[in-house]
Amino acid sequence: MQVLKAGEHKLLLLELDSEFIENIARQTGFEFRLEDQARRMLLDLNAEGRQAPLLLFDAADPANLGWFSRCQFYVDGTSGCVLQTPIQLANQRDRSGRALPYAVRLQINKELPSSFRLPGKAAVTEQMVYHVLYNFLNALLNTGVGVCGGTVVKPLAGRTEPRP
Repeated sequence: MQVLKAGEHKLLLLELDSEFIENIARQTGFEFRLEDQARRMLLDLNAEGRQAPLLLFDAADPANLGWFSRCQFYVDGTSGCVLQTPIQLANQRDRSGRALPYAVRLQINKELPSSFRLPGKAAVTEQMVYHVLYNFLNALLNTGVGVCGGTVVKPLAGRTEPRP
């Protein structure tokens, strides 16, 4: 990790290892495609062999109350930001524009403000980002991730159609 100072601004530059990220995706059972860019990593994830969709659900739907109480990650449905992480999530779509139930796209930001903190006010390091990523991928498969508001990120599990 490096610290970049640009005028009054300080940024943390994470030096993420693409092989380590690939191993995390492999360990959690995803097929993946990784694109390592200067300021971010893009990760297309696919869990095609699953019997059920990825556990990305609408946190506001009362029918999902059981999932909501168990999840540790929440996605801002307007921006795709996974709250308190350097990760952003987006649905992958088929040719007709419907969200694919077994696939998502992640972006891991490598440039963060120096004041950025992970849950529990933990300082950001590459090891902590790997740990958060592993837990997030496991949550998509096992415990659930809540989508809070917005219309950009679509839930994949539970009631996926908007309520009247």
